[in-house]
Amino acid sequence: MAVRVFLLAAALFAVSCFHATASDTSLLQDFCVVDKTSKVRVNGFPCKDANDVVDEDFFFSGLHIMAGGDTTNKQGSAVTPVNVAQIAGLNTMGISLARIDYAPFGQNPPHTHPRGSEILTVIEGTLYVGFVTSNPDNKLLAKVLNKGDVFVFPEGLIHFQFNYGTKNAVALAALLDSQNPEAITVANAVFGHPIPVDILAKAFHVDKMTVDRIQGQF
Repeated sequence: MAVRVFLLAAALFAVSCFHATASDTSLLQDFCVVDKTSKVRVNGFPCKDANDVVDEDFFFSGLHIMAGGDTTNKQGSAVTPVNVAQIAGLNTMGISLARIDYAPFGQNPPHTHPRGSEILTVIEGTLYVGFVTSNPDNKLLAKVLNKGDVFVFPEGLIHFQFNYGTKNAVALAALLDSQNPEAITVANAVFGHPIPVDILAKAFHVDKMTVDRIQGQF
């Protein structure tokens, strides 16, 4: 009986430890506003003195406009981030936000957030969104979203948004579990860097000339 209790306790402890390390470190005080003058390197950012904290450290203005750039680019989209770089008070809170603008037939191309889950809300327009599950199934879960609809993208999975409407679309994305979830755009990561052509040709089941042509676009 004692052995069973010990094994159960050990299992619960292991699970709790795994959960604790799966996201950013929890706050040990009310806040930890970024000290932008500090040269100390930590996993995140050092805190400035609480006596020097002001309300502006927790404030951002301008998300009602497309501040991240116009959508006249190859992808037809623009992202306006609101993370710890814009709001110093987000440091160690494990959350961030982004506004995404889409031109007609524009997209936020397949990408992943290695350190955060995402919940997307459509503010204007219609989007086709989805994500692909991990190996071996690689199942596509996708849906058409209209104004006011919400969709969740699990942490680390490849996902996308596409505006197949004739009008501009706008969405807000909340990113959880990390103040800096980062983004890895699949096409840029695979074809925009010097991975040997032989490897890419074999991985994508195409000839080397096709890989060369694709790499020439990046």
